[in-house]
Amino acid sequence: MAKTKPRNADPIDTPPGRSSAAVNAAGRPGPVARRRPRSRSKRAGLQFPVVRIHAALKRGCFVDHVRWNGSVYVASVLEYLSAEMLELAGDAARDNQRVRITPRHILLAVRNDLELSELLRDVTFADGGVMPHIEQHLLPKKTLFHRQRRRPDKLPPTEERSSSEEDTDG
Repeated sequence: MAKTKPRNADPIDTPPGRSSAAVNAAGRPGPVARRRPRSRSKRAGLQFPVVRIHAALKRGCFVDHVRWNGSVYVASVLEYLSAEMLELAGDAARDNQRVRITPRHILLAVRNDLELSELLRDVTFADGGVMPHIEQHLLPKKTLFHRQRRRPDKLPPTEERSSSEEDTDG
């Protein structure tokens, strides 16, 4: 029967009586080069602070226990939604020949997107204003007289035909 190493055995052979943590890269006892600690946000590849969101979830009395992967998930969803809103608001600002995003641009971006508008239907944006909309019956009606004065060459064709054209068609 062949001897097998335990599952948690270190690939570097350690001297007896020593733990694998006390062995350096050369395999000798001594100080171990420690890795610089990475934040949970860095490990998840996120910009949003996972630790702060975890603390807020615990503080909010939503549930008894909060797992870390739940905090990572909430942070990633919030990051995605904010990136989506910022992209749409930047497009709205660019459409208005502006460089800086204002609350007005955020409102226009959210209300023009069906999914974000449904998600944020009860939200009031401070200094956002209102959505531009004019009812059709309030708009001035364009009459034939107004169209004729502006562009006489663009008039719609008339239905009347002369009697001489009718005789030659037959």
